Amino acid sequence: MTDARGEQKQGLAQGLLLGGLIVVAFVLRFARLGLWSLDSDEVFMRRDSLNFRFTNPRPLLYFINHHVIAPIIPLDEFGIRLLPATFGVLAIPVLYLVSRRFFGARAALFAAALLAVSPVHVIYSQFGRYWSLVFLLATVYPYALYLGARERNGRALALAIATALLATLAHPSAVLLMGGPAALFAFHYLRPDRLKVLWALPAFRWATLAAVVVAVAILIRFIPILHGWIYEHDANPGPGQFLLRKPPRLLKPVLYVLAYVEAWTIPLILAGAAGIYLLWRDRDRVLAHYLASLFLFPLVFLCLVMFRTPVSTYYLLAAAPVFFMGAGYFLDRVWQMEWSLRPRWLVPALIVVLMLIPGTPTLVSQLLNGRRFDFKAVAEWLQPRLTPGDIVYSDQPVALNHYLPELDVARLRYSTEPLTEAVRTVARLGRGGALWIIAPAPAHAFRTNLRQGGLARWMYENCQLSNTVGRSRVDFRQQYLQVYRCPPSRPPALAGLQ
Repeated sequence: MTDARGEQKQGLAQGLLLGGLIVVAFVLRFARLGLWSLDSDEVFMRRDSLNFRFTNPRPLLYFINHHVIAPIIPLDEFGIRLLPATFGVLAIPVLYLVSRRFFGARAALFAAALLAVSPVHVIYSQFGRYWSLVFLLATVYPYALYLGARERNGRALALAIATALLATLAHPSAVLLMGGPAALFAFHYLRPDRLKVLWALPAFRWATLAAVVVAVAILIRFIPILHGWIYEHDANPGPGQFLLRKPPRLLKPVLYVLAYVEAWTIPLILAGAAGIYLLWRDRDRVLAHYLASLFLFPLVFLCLVMFRTPVSTYYLLAAAPVFFMGAGYFLDRVWQMEWSLRPRWLVPALIVVLMLIPGTPTLVSQLLNGRRFDFKAVAEWLQPRLTPGDIVYSDQPVALNHYLPELDVARLRYSTEPLTEAVRTVARLGRGGALWIIAPAPAHAFRTNLRQGGLARWMYENCQLSNTVGRSRVDFRQQYLQVYRCPPSRPPALAGLQ
């Protein structure tokens, strides 16, 4: 009787802790959700959601926006981010339930707590794209697949198939999670001595047939997507919206991994890796191999693709739940250790605090400016100063054009020839117009660099800095936009003398 009451109290405490984490996650992900300017990718999301087509290679969120959200509320700054924020909150209880199934309630609470306050997950949840949905579905399908295959659980397999299909419809990169388990299966079972024995089993033959069908379906759907993605970069080199420094070719994979680790924070990645190692050493080597494969295969694949075409760290997002689960297991093991310090929770709590500190500046900064350039504020400042015949160039022209729809905003590149011709054009018109350039202020070494192609020198020699728009952050990322007028405007006193 006493044990039953103790378990009931423990379950209630765990439920209350999980509920508190969900509330924290909700506040962090919905705070100031509709106040920030739209990013160019969010403008694309809005456009393609309003004009939905099934030919879209990642149609799931566009479909839901078009048929569920748009009929109820407008797809403005809040509407386009409503579903990503909702999926971000749902990821907390889902990660808890999955982690509890593998590692127990305490490890699951640690994992959910780390996710609830993860700065990069908050960023994905407040970004009007499909990434928080990818994370949510990737928290389910590979683990349901593991349970279904290892325990011969039909319901888990059905859940894995359904969520895997949805995940790949959310974004094609989610299919990479299948590569690691497939490689492990081939390594362990497709040996001549084992294969002969296994092939005699009807269940193995049916499973092999199903695997072949899935592999063919993946090739038919995703090889054309990959080919079209690479061809688009070949036909339009540098089509991105941002003036970014190009790293040396051989350093690309190294910088890619470092960028991924820095985003999720070094303590989380190290704790996650340590948790998988402890799982391998002391408890379940098969599960540890499986978890490691979910990260290693996508990483190796994307690093190889990187030598052919640019790859975003977003495409490795589906592997991120592995580190939260591993970190939760690591912290649970720390909790179980016998410490001479009292109270017992002091050391685990201290480790959690140390893990959270590196991401705190980014989390606070997210509430300040949403990690976005404020093109809306630039448009509001620029609108009354525009004259007929003005020409506007901008980094992220799609975002600025959304707020200045009457203009045809051109994309700013490193070449200065179009800018020189634009100055000549406005001078030839003789209407007192100007060329306006909206460029991000350089923030750190691997982001915007206006010196390439002589762009910075041209702007400094031919233009005048007229305004700087943005809100300061407390981390090293800064999103200030600088507005230049070319040629420089003359002070009113001098203009009156002419």
